[in-house]
Amino acid sequence: MRKWPSFPIIALMAAGAALLASAAAEDNSPTSLTPFLGPVSLEESQLQQLDQTLERAMETGDFVGLAVAVVRDGETKFLKTYGVTDVENGGAITPDTLFRIASLSKGFAASLAGLAVEEGKLSLDAPAINFAPGLKLSGGGEKSLTLADVLSHRTGLPPNAYDNLLEAGIAPAEILPRYAKVRPICGVGKCYAYQNVAYDIAGLAVAESYHSTYAELLQSRLFSPLGMKTASVGFDALTASGDWARPHKRDRRASNDAPPPPWHAIDVKQPYYGVPAAGGVNASIADMAQWLKAQLGDAPDVLDATVLDFIHAPQVDTLSETRRMRRVMENLRSSQYALGWRVYDYGGKRVIAHGGSVDGYGAQIAFVPELDAGIVVLANARTTRMWSIAPMFLDLTLGLPQKDWLELEETDESGAPRLQ
Repeated sequence: MRKWPSFPIIALMAAGAALLASAAAEDNSPTSLTPFLGPVSLEESQLQQLDQTLERAMETGDFVGLAVAVVRDGETKFLKTYGVTDVENGGAITPDTLFRIASLSKGFAASLAGLAVEEGKLSLDAPAINFAPGLKLSGGGEKSLTLADVLSHRTGLPPNAYDNLLEAGIAPAEILPRYAKVRPICGVGKCYAYQNVAYDIAGLAVAESYHSTYAELLQSRLFSPLGMKTASVGFDALTASGDWARPHKRDRRASNDAPPPPWHAIDVKQPYYGVPAAGGVNASIADMAQWLKAQLGDAPDVLDATVLDFIHAPQVDTLSETRRMRRVMENLRSSQYALGWRVYDYGGKRVIAHGGSVDGYGAQIAFVPELDAGIVVLANARTTRMWSIAPMFLDLTLGLPQKDWLELEETDESGAPRLQ
């Protein structure tokens, strides 16, 4: 495992030792090379900077509740929660507070599929219609659509096809046949376009291959063995918990010059729980720290290197993602989609990541396999600043030039930076 250097501290200690030696030469007293204060490693310094930045970010009022975990070298090095579960009724966010993780759920579906492939129970070359007979695509395209295409968003459908119908309360099984009337943007398997409804075919396939329910497989194959003690699937499991973060939103500003309206709690939106492989998982930050370790290869008895290499292998270029993300992440060189995971070339390093967003919740995970390091962020409000936490962590970890990722400083009349 890669250890994290402490070059600035070593230099400081060396300078201190030189001063001590000089003083000892003058009074002939023995020289001590033991520092008076315990050393602070570069890793600890980075985590302190992360924490200080998040504390300042909370002061902006741009968050309701926030939970962040950092894993390095197989250990949870940082786990901290901020804010409240409900802006109106209080209740502090804890390490075990449940959040919706939205599309981070796709990584769970892909991991189960990878296990099924490794165990010979499933082939990703299998036609998707074997598991979703009602699926229809324009021109009979459903006949050539494979599970690998589904898991890597290569259906040929336009982005987020018929998410509006899902949000209107129409069942996924009723939506799949309607794709026959949707004009494709490319041939099946030929290009990337993000999906939710179609993605759930992966969950159906895994469940059928094990002759079990999808929720039971998540519990028995991933949640329990990884020690994800509070993780669950579905609306009822979230709201039945005694410790869960309520979703929040703000009304629109009256004008661009007006201050942001206050946050208020909203009802949990249920439709995306209808596609659990795409967006049905609930988890706490303590759970997600365990999940991050597993994806970094630190739980090989649950997810071994063969499975991880399989699901993390890029399948298709995501040019639209590169264009979208490069606006805010200038160190992003390229992006691809694997199976349930995004793969970035970020600052010359391979970064595996995914984001999740559903009304009132945001979630993000990003890790650098080469360094055995990563971060998970959960929030119970969708806010622009939340999406900047992972890039800030990546810059710190990779030693890239620092920037004011969370836009916490602005210049006052004297030219000095001040807290917003």
